[in-house]
Amino acid sequence: MIRRAAVALANSAAFAGAVGLLERLDGRRSGTLAVLTYHRVDEPGARPHLSPAQLSATPATFAAQMRALAARWHVVSAQDVLDAVHGSGPLPPRAVLITFDDAYTDFAEHAWPLLRQLGLPVTLFVPTAYPDHPARVFWWDRLYAALSDPAREALDTPGGRIALGTPTERRRAFKRLREHVKALDHDAAMAWVEDVCGEAGAPAQPTVLGWDALRDLAAQGVTLGAHTQTHPLINRVSLARARAEALGSLDDLRRAVGDVPPIFAYPSGGVSAEVAAELGRAGFALAFTTERGINDLHRADPLRLRRINVGAGTPLAALRAQMLPATASLAGALRR
Repeated sequence: MIRRAAVALANSAAFAGAVGLLERLDGRRSGTLAVLTYHRVDEPGARPHLSPAQLSATPATFAAQMRALAARWHVVSAQDVLDAVHGSGPLPPRAVLITFDDAYTDFAEHAWPLLRQLGLPVTLFVPTAYPDHPARVFWWDRLYAALSDPAREALDTPGGRIALGTPTERRRAFKRLREHVKALDHDAAMAWVEDVCGEAGAPAQPTVLGWDALRDLAAQGVTLGAHTQTHPLINRVSLARARAEALGSLDDLRRAVGDVPPIFAYPSGGVSAEVAAELGRAGFALAFTTERGINDLHRADPLRLRRINVGAGTPLAALRAQMLPATASLAGALRR
């Protein structure tokens, strides 16, 4: 009920007007950075084998969001943020960095053409074991495909039997099991997914951009960043393995694409103080979490920068509000 009321408020003209006023009042503040996280931009159901939980926006909604950013905010590049962190120059007021995780193919189809048209910089974080390996599918997409199989009416798990007879039961099961997987040690989690999914979840076409497409995007101005090789939660593996995954991803990018900045996004936000410190020792200059919020670059740890995850149900005014210091607490009520 609270969330419904908050969404209704965020969709109101009065709320949009109040956010616009706060944006104007905030126009002189510098050193604050909002970072937006997207995963997929596509029409619902266009790729039924992929989990809808990763759908950040439809193309039309994404276009409205980007046009609002272009009109009201200063969209900066990852290099701009690196320069600000290193003291080479402050960020402009109302600075925002647009990021995409996982390098799904719809980025090139729907997101990048609009961003390029509007002249907005963007950073794409790539899990580098996936390009040109179409048989490798993210575990959440495999799980979703396995649970969507109409021939499967129930699933036996260590926690009991889970019904899959109706769409509602399948949605509930996916949400429950996804959280279960995230709570496990990485290797145990992947073994559990393998046991549950078996051969299910193999896509009819690649789900992640290939290296030729990534090289082309980089040549057109997309900043590529490391996102590990195999997408583990790197706070659920050994410190040595976390370092190897992060540096391996950066090395893969530099070998396949050329010069890319030493920036990193933690898969699913898996980070600890020890992991962040290890990335710093490995030479990374920026790293991004999934902790929701904005960043005061005068105080923030550049290896644990906050981001705002964009969900498919987030109203535009609410998204704008989350990017402002005065209204960022609205995120909790509207979080999907």
